[in-house]
Amino acid sequence: MIFPFVWRVLPGPTALKVIELLLLVAVVVFALFTWVFPFIAADILPPPDGTVDTSATPTP
Repeated sequence: MIFPFVWRVLPGPTALKVIELLLLVAVVVFALFTWVFPFIAADILPPPDGTVDTSATPTP
């Protein structure tokens, strides 16, 4: 499994390992939401329709 490997590789005592692991998870989540998910969504989802219906105006 990957978790025991990461736990052994991280330096420091247990408290520091927990902080490092949380930071590592945050970096992975950030990378997924910044680069991976948009790249996948660009291939799967159709492009958005860029038109705006201006015939209906809101009434005050």
